[in-house]
Amino acid sequence: MSSLQAPAPAPRWRAYRRLWALLAVTLLLDQATKLLVVARIPYNPLHSHGLGQDHEIIPGFFYLIHVGNTGAAWSILSGRSLLLAALAAATLAAIFFWRHSLGLRDPRHQTCFGLLCGGVVGNLIDRLAHGHVVDFIDLHFGTYIYPTFNVADSGICVGVLLYLWHSLRAPEPGSGPAP
Repeated sequence: MSSLQAPAPAPRWRAYRRLWALLAVTLLLDQATKLLVVARIPYNPLHSHGLGQDHEIIPGFFYLIHVGNTGAAWSILSGRSLLLAALAAATLAAIFFWRHSLGLRDPRHQTCFGLLCGGVVGNLIDRLAHGHVVDFIDLHFGTYIYPTFNVADSGICVGVLLYLWHSLRAPEPGSGPAP
C-alpha cells in the first residue's frame, strides 16, 4: 500500500460556496431588517403615507413604512400569497435540479443565484409566517412613489439583472469552444 493517497474529494456543496454565502448574507440581512421593521414601525395595511406611520429618512425621497404585500413585484397577483409561496418553492427546486445547465459552478453565476435565492427564501419565509411579504423601503421621485420593497426584493432584482448581463455579454476572447 502506498503512503501517497489521493486526497479525499471535497464535499459537493463546496463547489457552490459563493452561492451559499451570498444566499445566507442576503437572507440574514433581509430577515434582520424585517424583524426591526415589524418590531418598531406599526403595520400600515392601507399603504398610506402621512398618517404618522411612515418615517422620513431623506426628506421628500426616502421613507420607512411597514406594509404587507400579498402579491409579487408591483403587487402582481395580489391576494395570492399561497400560490406565490408554491411558485417560490418550485423555483428553488428548479434551480437546484438545473444547476448544471444554469452554469452554477461559474463564480459569476453563483453570485447572481446567491442573491436571487436569498431573496426568494426571504420572501417565502414572510409568506409562510405572515401571509404576506413585509415591505418597508419607500422611495419618492417627485410625485411618483415607487412600489415599496425590501432587501429580498433587491437581491432578486440585482441577481436577475446580473445574470442577464453576464448571459448577454459577448464571450471573452479564448473562452469559446476549441476549434
